[in-house]
Amino acid sequence: MNAGSALGSAPNDAPLTVTQLNRAVAGMLEQAVPPVWVRGEVSNFLSAASGHWYFTLKDAGASVRAVMFRMKATQVGFVPRAGDRVEVRAKVSLYEARGDYQLQVQAMRRAGQGDLFEAFLRLKEKLEAEGLLSPERKRAPVELPRALGVVTSLHAAALRDVLTALARRLPHVHVHVYPTPVQGADAPPAIVRAIETANRRADVDTLLLVRGGGSIEDLWAFNDERVARAVAASALPVICGVGHESDFTIADFVADVRAPTPTAAAELAGTPREQLLQSVMHLAQGLRRAQSRRLEQLAQRLDRSAARLVSPAQRLTRQQDRLTALQAALQRAQALRLERAHQRVARLADRIVSPAQTVQWQQARVAGLATALGQAQGRRLERLAQRVKSAGAHLRVLGPQETLARGYAIARDEEGRIIRDASALRAGQGLSVSFAQGNADVRVERTSDAAGSAQ
Repeated sequence: MNAGSALGSAPNDAPLTVTQLNRAVAGMLEQAVPPVWVRGEVSNFLSAASGHWYFTLKDAGASVRAVMFRMKATQVGFVPRAGDRVEVRAKVSLYEARGDYQLQVQAMRRAGQGDLFEAFLRLKEKLEAEGLLSPERKRAPVELPRALGVVTSLHAAALRDVLTALARRLPHVHVHVYPTPVQGADAPPAIVRAIETANRRADVDTLLLVRGGGSIEDLWAFNDERVARAVAASALPVICGVGHESDFTIADFVADVRAPTPTAAAELAGTPREQLLQSVMHLAQGLRRAQSRRLEQLAQRLDRSAARLVSPAQRLTRQQDRLTALQAALQRAQALRLERAHQRVARLADRIVSPAQTVQWQQARVAGLATALGQAQGRRLERLAQRVKSAGAHLRVLGPQETLARGYAIARDEEGRIIRDASALRAGQGLSVSFAQGNADVRVERTSDAAGSAQ
């Protein structure tokens, strides 16, 4: 059931809702008016965050609201501004929520440039079908270029803008200019030759294809198929900065990066020097902090290792102190034992009331015990003295002085480290050598390995 029949089938006294009425009128408009081309002036233009365009199309006597959805707007090739005269292909519709009559735009071109715009769209569709506009084939410019190439006219203001921007942001990068006309019938083949020359020489990392603003006719060289294919075939990444921000050319779509202006193309050509310097300073600060932490850790490790080291002299002193303490403890134990023996003798003597024979026997027993005690004490002292003598001899054997006395020597480097491996030495290195008697400073002339081979 169509919109007309929906209205006609309703009883005369049965009211329609507003939604039903607007939906029926929208259906009638879409059926009655086929898509048409409309010419007018753009006003109240709004590009929404969604990518949709909303604007009013007007002439001297009337105006109509228009909407162009994002998928169609991305295919236009330029962004219209208030006051621009355009031609749009649209179908008539009704915005049911408000009951507003509007145009739903399918395509747009600048007024009076229909033929050029049609050629633009045909070439764009052709190259898109070949995959030359695919995002997957686009390359990012070199972040740290050694040299940049600029393809433009020597007399163009765009060249001055680009060189000024590069001198400010990338003063360390060399710039090679490949001069070419950028307007007129001779411009497309000349631009192609400049791009091919830059690729053949391969003395730059990125190409900047730039030109200032102008009419669509002025920029038409960058809509030439030969130029587009040369940009697509370039082994060097190409940044295209042609015209103003609202201008779009075929070269923009084919290039690896599209810049809104020539100056913006220069700004996209590499990482600015100031940013690089800041990155280097940040890395240097991090390196200094890491080095400081490492040195602190090594210093603590060295202190702990040094605290665990004990020299032979210190070890001998500790052993002697221990032996002295043991000897003193032994003497105290012997004195205590003798004292206890005397006390026992005294107690026994107290129990002796008479017989002389008992007294004599006890006296003999005490004398025997005293003799045995003295002998035991002598043997104990002799054994302890022998242990002290043996420990002292053992310590002397282990000490460095005995080793030096047998004809050995100890070699140390300039920092006092003992040298154990000749391969760690180098010719001309100074050493300090300790002997049993005195020291000597020597210098290495050559070294040899364990087999005696010179190194």
